[in-house]
Amino acid sequence: MLAILAPILVFGLVIFVHELGHFIAAKAVGVYAPRFSIGFGPAIFRRRRGETEYVLAILPLGGYVRMASRHDAETAFLEGGSEEQTARAANDPGYDPNAMIPFGPKPVPEDRWFESKPLWARIVIMIAGVVMNVILAIVVATMLAYHYGQLVYPGTVIGAARPPAGAPEVAQLQSGDTIRTINGLAVSTWNDVRKGITSSTGVVAIATQRGEVRIPLGRDKGSADDIADGLVYYLAPVIDTVFPDSRAAQAGFQHGDSIINVAGQPVRSWSDMVEQVGKSPERPVTFVIRRAEATDTIVVTPKSAQEPDPVTGRETTVGRIGAGARDPSRRETLAFGEAAAAGVRITASNATAVFKVLRQIGSGAVSVRELGGPIAITRASVTAARNGVDELFYLIALLSINVAVLNLLPIPILDGGQILINIMESAKGSPFSMKTRDYILRFGLIAIALLFAIVMYNDTRAGFAKLFGWVGKFFGA
Repeated sequence: MLAILAPILVFGLVIFVHELGHFIAAKAVGVYAPRFSIGFGPAIFRRRRGETEYVLAILPLGGYVRMASRHDAETAFLEGGSEEQTARAANDPGYDPNAMIPFGPKPVPEDRWFESKPLWARIVIMIAGVVMNVILAIVVATMLAYHYGQLVYPGTVIGAARPPAGAPEVAQLQSGDTIRTINGLAVSTWNDVRKGITSSTGVVAIATQRGEVRIPLGRDKGSADDIADGLVYYLAPVIDTVFPDSRAAQAGFQHGDSIINVAGQPVRSWSDMVEQVGKSPERPVTFVIRRAEATDTIVVTPKSAQEPDPVTGRETTVGRIGAGARDPSRRETLAFGEAAAAGVRITASNATAVFKVLRQIGSGAVSVRELGGPIAITRASVTAARNGVDELFYLIALLSINVAVLNLLPIPILDGGQILINIMESAKGSPFSMKTRDYILRFGLIAIALLFAIVMYNDTRAGFAKLFGWVGKFFGA
């Protein structure tokens, strides 16, 4: 049931809210909208109320609001056909002699066409879906923050300092430094540290027991978010969890082991240990540990894993042993106003992360293999549902802001591309020719088809690899 219901909830809610935004905006400015559909292809449910037919289609990979338009004959097939193409005949069961086409014989009034509206009204219609997805993300994040509170990390001790590009000054901070103030304001938790850094403008002034470090912000400099991400919270180098069947379990690590030295390097924090282990995938590493009153030496070979570099974002091969540190965080309840502010911050952070990934994909720093499609989202939905309602709804908030950001891309047939076309036509003073529109449409369809092919390949490559491996073994290859 989870495999069916969880994806329907995640996909359905995000798509419904997006299309509802377009629909409400179209109705508000007077554009005729004869069809509101969730999904594409043949309808499995349809019902007409007023001048709109509501449809649930068989392919739940999107949705659309069909609006009366003179210049979208090329894309009308994606929306079930134009008004003329889907017009009811007089002997059809759904024919209404008092309705406008496609339900009846009456023509669409001149002022009800999409193109008859001023530029501002068209942009409102096209941006409304994105706005609704942002609102959904904020509402869900707010309710989660209000219900579950926030995680608070006590203490302001630095575990590791990783200078991001454009901010070499971060290297002046060291593991073990205690942050006392950010921009002159006292901090008492790591939450205060991150909030102080990310809200900085112009310069970030970080004062520790050793002195003050000033880190400039601005163009060609590290961003405040990058600087905050470059400072890692201190965790004691004590093993709390040893995961079953991991390299750590096989080597004999136990709960409570204090790590003193790794690969000949002294360890002051959990981050120091992770850094040394990460340098040695599939190569033996010597640990010196303290267990109770005794000191012991353990040799373990870290397992190879692919992870993004915390500074560059590029995929790198690192070593991992399968052990976890103690989590010192605690939950604190939030007033509704604080929860709303947290919801906005979380949504803004997620949107920034999506833009960052898109930028990294464009620059080649991140491979397109990291993109996921419907199957990946379905798997994530089922996993989140199994882990609890909070994770399922956080996935909804995350997917909703992803949809909002991706729809702003300047690709024809996406909202961002349509907005750009309408602005260009307005500046030109007349619509593009049918030939130009056809070229634009083809570019958009090719771009979307290519993206769909990539994400479907990414979603299914592991399954095909297993299948071909099984076939190879069967034939003795």
